[in-house]
Amino acid sequence: MPEAHSRISLVPRLTGIDAARGIAVIGMYLQHFGDSLPVSAIVSGNTTLLFVLCGGIAYSLMAQRSGFTGAPQDFRTRMLGRAVFIDLLGYLLIMLNTSFGVILPAYAVLFVAALVLVGRSTRTLVISAVLLLFFAPPAMLLGLSLLGKTRLLADIAGGPLSGLALAPAFVVGMIIGRLDLNAVRTAGWLAVPGAVIFAVMWWFNGAVLPGFAKGFEAWLVTLMDTSMTPEAAMAAEQMKQFAPWPNNTDPAPWQMLFASAPHTASTFQTLTGLSLSLAVVGICLAAAQHFRSALLPFSTIGRVPLTMYAAQFVVAWGLALGGVELTQVAIPGRTIIIIVGAIALGMAVWALRLNVLERAMRHVDRALGVDKKSI
Repeated sequence: MPEAHSRISLVPRLTGIDAARGIAVIGMYLQHFGDSLPVSAIVSGNTTLLFVLCGGIAYSLMAQRSGFTGAPQDFRTRMLGRAVFIDLLGYLLIMLNTSFGVILPAYAVLFVAALVLVGRSTRTLVISAVLLLFFAPPAMLLGLSLLGKTRLLADIAGGPLSGLALAPAFVVGMIIGRLDLNAVRTAGWLAVPGAVIFAVMWWFNGAVLPGFAKGFEAWLVTLMDTSMTPEAAMAAEQMKQFAPWPNNTDPAPWQMLFASAPHTASTFQTLTGLSLSLAVVGICLAAAQHFRSALLPFSTIGRVPLTMYAAQFVVAWGLALGGVELTQVAIPGRTIIIIVGAIALGMAVWALRLNVLERAMRHVDRALGVDKKSI
């Protein structure tokens, strides 16, 4: 794959990356407010990985910019400040108590953890991504058992929405950010293998993986303690909440290692969503070369990702306060309405300068003395 060795124009690459990030946000809206099962099967979980992948690309590009200006310490300070901001925003969204999972605390963890890798070689990043793809799932399941009841530690490594679970996509994004994203062949290197791997994984998850999962679950059952009566087991479960750690923890759900359902963060689900995300990024990068205007509705959303991400939670919260349950309301053409509505909202936010969260984050940059143009 071609790699960027000099400072090159960032306009085409940003249009493509912004468009891909905008598509990820629209996919989240479809997942949370839509009613189409085929659409949900594609966007659920995969849009989260696309969002995180684009975050890793932007992270890498920002690091390059800081390197070009000779201010790596400024970059570290900026990322730490933004991590705190994003983390607090995530907790505010969690406080709204909607039915949606919030990835921002895990996203903040990645901003901090990636500082360990940002100055490393591309080879090191590739090795790290491969290791994370295979070893992060069992580690995060163990973390779900041992750390799941502690908010901050759970955000780091406690379950499918933790930083550890999303780390493979973020690190792959950091690798992509080092490529020459203006080159058409780079887009091809991402789109074609991504589409092929996605097709293979889609088939594998449906035709082969269920057999492995069934056999693995049967083996797990043989390891369970069946000597206790149901009454004794219930009493032990009730007393567990008063036991010292780690005796008060729940068993790790190891059956998820062979799951492919959305947000299970298994190797199979991550590889499936990540390959689709690579294809989307590649297509957007290719389109940015000659059809930038066609990407405008999506890239506009991608320029205000935090505000648009948070808006869906505010909308869901407002509807819940009003006693409205969208899943119980039949709306003809809901998928098209959601897509058009999300695009219209994103363009309005951009045109009317309502991107309050992005502007607030720049205020954080200025407060830390590291204010520079954001990626």
